[in-house]
Amino acid sequence: MKPIVVLDFETSGMSPDFNDRAIEIGAVKIVDGAIVDEFQSLMNPGVYINGFIQDLTGISNDMLKDAPHNSQVMTQFYEFIQDSHIVAHNLSFDKKFLDAELGLVDLEFTGSAGCSLLLARRILPDSPNHKLGTLVNYCRVPKSGQFHRALDDAKMTGFIWLAMIDKIESSIGKTVSFEMIQKICKTPKKKIPELLASI
Repeated sequence: MKPIVVLDFETSGMSPDFNDRAIEIGAVKIVDGAIVDEFQSLMNPGVYINGFIQDLTGISNDMLKDAPHNSQVMTQFYEFIQDSHIVAHNLSFDKKFLDAELGLVDLEFTGSAGCSLLLARRILPDSPNHKLGTLVNYCRVPKSGQFHRALDDAKMTGFIWLAMIDKIESSIGKTVSFEMIQKICKTPKKKIPELLASI
């Protein structure tokens, strides 16, 4: 089975469609159900970071001043994710920034991707909500550092992902493929028991 890279971006805003850029990336690599490697870097996109983002993330313009440029970091990260699946909590957000930042250095990730948020909505329906902080408590996984810092969020998402995979595999008594996880993420919630019974 391919490694899974759980990633998280901190960004200057909500979307690269509005010229927002990544300012930090964090990721953990999962092999055979365990976190075996990690990647983290601030990055300087050459844009001003407003007060809201600084307060949210704790990342200041001064911190980014001497950080490596996005092009350098993303080239290194591209090597880190080769031959891996990727996962993120709210994949659509992080995948958009991944594609945009890699595109600026003429690179493209063509592997498979999964969303821990969509999976949680289907596998953990009794959680009060499916925000990362809530799921950390609900799944009783280790809290790692500070929310809204990329590596810490990636680690916590990785632990939640492993907890959900364990829950699925324990309920059906067999290993599930990444492709099946993707199918679960796209299946309406009311049809999940039927799908799991058919695996």
